[in-house]
Amino acid sequence: MSENKQKGSASDHLANERTLLAWTRTSIGIMAFGFVVVKFSLFVKQLSVVLGKDYVIPSRGYSAIAGILLVAVGAGTTIFSYIRYKRTEKQLLTGVYQHSSLLITLLTAFIFLVSVLLIVYLIESA
Repeated sequence: MSENKQKGSASDHLANERTLLAWTRTSIGIMAFGFVVVKFSLFVKQLSVVLGKDYVIPSRGYSAIAGILLVAVGAGTTIFSYIRYKRTEKQLLTGVYQHSSLLITLLTAFIFLVSVLLIVYLIESA
């Protein structure tokens, strides 16, 4: 094996950077969605004022908790994706790459769980 191959090719390192950027976009999207969820009750209140209708926001609304949790998960995704990037970079430099799908599995499970909870919440509040 050549010396260049053991340190990873330029395309390997560029692919690692593209992966980091994709995870960064994902985390920004999760945080933006969390922000929207937090501000949703405020939007509904303002909309009811504009329409001249009395709409009472349930006192046990979970939008703030869900939104803050989503923003926290987005921030965590940023941190974990950077850790994954650095670990992959080190593996490419040493020539020993081991694939890990832990971050993908955790994020997929979390998004599925939030989706189910949002469906239940929407059914209850309808």
